[in-house]
Amino acid sequence: MFNIMVVEDDKNTRRLMETVLVQNGYNVIPACDGEDALELMERKQVDLIVLDVMMPRMDGYEFTRMLRGGGCDIPILMVTARETHADKREGFLAGTDDYMVKPVDEEEMLLRITALLRRAKIASERCLVVGSTKLSYDAMTVEQNGVVTELPQKEFLLIFKLLSYQNKVFTRRQLMDELWDMDSDTDERTVDVHINRLRERFKGNTDFEIVTVRGLGYKAVARV
Repeated sequence: MFNIMVVEDDKNTRRLMETVLVQNGYNVIPACDGEDALELMERKQVDLIVLDVMMPRMDGYEFTRMLRGGGCDIPILMVTARETHADKREGFLAGTDDYMVKPVDEEEMLLRITALLRRAKIASERCLVVGSTKLSYDAMTVEQNGVVTELPQKEFLLIFKLLSYQNKVFTRRQLMDELWDMDSDTDERTVDVHINRLRERFKGNTDFEIVTVRGLGYKAVARV
């Protein structure tokens, strides 16, 4: 059973999240703010953190920066009422893995938690397997049917990201923010160029495809 820490200063919201998570098979460790969370983490094993931003004593940004600065790579799902690009940018720069805006859709939260836990397992093993295709993070290679292809860094990170969250739609902006320098002046169409290169490379691959979601962005879909 995974241990999910819920760091939220609003008691009713915290209890609601705890109820939803327990009903779906998770063990919950509640904390009322960042300082409380840090104290609990000294005594308890935590697999993932659901984190509010606006809290007393230590807010979510400071808490995340402290964890990442100390080398802690526990997945963090930041949940907040602050929804501007600047707020999300600060969250990702602090080190969060994902970001949701309140009010939270419970089903979406559960799906994101599942994806983050899966991603953490992939990261610890440093590889990802989709059908007969194997992606090796350290070597930045993709292997299928004994044929190994070494990819340029951005192409590999892009396909690894999409396949780590199969069926999840990523906008060009999200991919730019996570895989390119957020302060870069590079145009979002750079993502399109890299997607086209990946499609050309893997046009014969029978395990997955990269799908364009009109008006939104891209997602990776496993072939049945």
